[in-house]
Amino acid sequence: MRFLFLFLDGIGLGENDPEINPLARANMPALKSLLGGRTLTRHAAPYEGNRATLVAADAGLGVDGLPQSATGQAVLLTGKNIPAEIGYHYGPKPDAATASHLSQTIFSNLKQAGKSAALLNAYPPRYFDAIDSGKRLYSSIPLAVTNAGYPLFTKDDYYAGNALSADFTGAGWHSFLGLADAPLMQERIAGHKLASLAQQYDFSFFEYWASDYAGHKQNMTAAINLLESFDNVFGGLLEKWDDEHGLILLTSDHGNMENLSTRKHTANAVPVLVIGNAVARKKFTYQLKDLTDIAPRIFEILT
Repeated sequence: MRFLFLFLDGIGLGENDPEINPLARANMPALKSLLGGRTLTRHAAPYEGNRATLVAADAGLGVDGLPQSATGQAVLLTGKNIPAEIGYHYGPKPDAATASHLSQTIFSNLKQAGKSAALLNAYPPRYFDAIDSGKRLYSSIPLAVTNAGYPLFTKDDYYAGNALSADFTGAGWHSFLGLADAPLMQERIAGHKLASLAQQYDFSFFEYWASDYAGHKQNMTAAINLLESFDNVFGGLLEKWDDEHGLILLTSDHGNMENLSTRKHTANAVPVLVIGNAVARKKFTYQLKDLTDIAPRIFEILT
């Protein structure tokens, strides 16, 4: 069994309102095909299809205030209600209280169980320079990976085809990082590559943070373009994924992009979309209620 955790930062289940929700406006045929023609909005969940199951998960976890990235991601990685334990939601980068929980995570637990795992994102040289100089802190996901003893993939890994850029295609390595020789891929081919890389590990994780960034920017046109680009990648992934021997999980840490009327996060539930093996999919989603359910069920499926 292979398990790909496709993490979309800041995607909640919002209203089917095209005035504020780009998910209600974007042309996303790959995603809609999994949901029987439905858009990824509040009224789509729960849904059971031939290839996919969608349920809604509470990201607030009984703690006052809006969910935040550091604690939300830490919950997804640990299965612990960290906001309740420390008394607040926190983000975007983990504070000391949140970071203290990121030594025992799905990454470390799977490593102890003898399973292979990887974060499939490649990080450019400037990222490591900023970390080493103290100008930048790890977010919860790379902190969990490094705490577990796994390496973060580098520019060399990306150029060698062993990892993907944060935008899947490599376009940002050209336009933003100025790396003119960086490999470029068409969106659908990037999806094929994601499937191929994920098949090399028992558990793989990809972090797509652009969705949260777009939500904070409140730019509907940019958000729609981003979602349609993602759907092309997602379609390529689905073309190459072996359903009988694997699961894809698409979920998030909190709402944001689904309501562009505000720059803030939202209190909306987040989607838990599971694609693949029907028996494992049913087991994974059965009575799933909130973000604390995710990590334990991944471990159960893989061990």
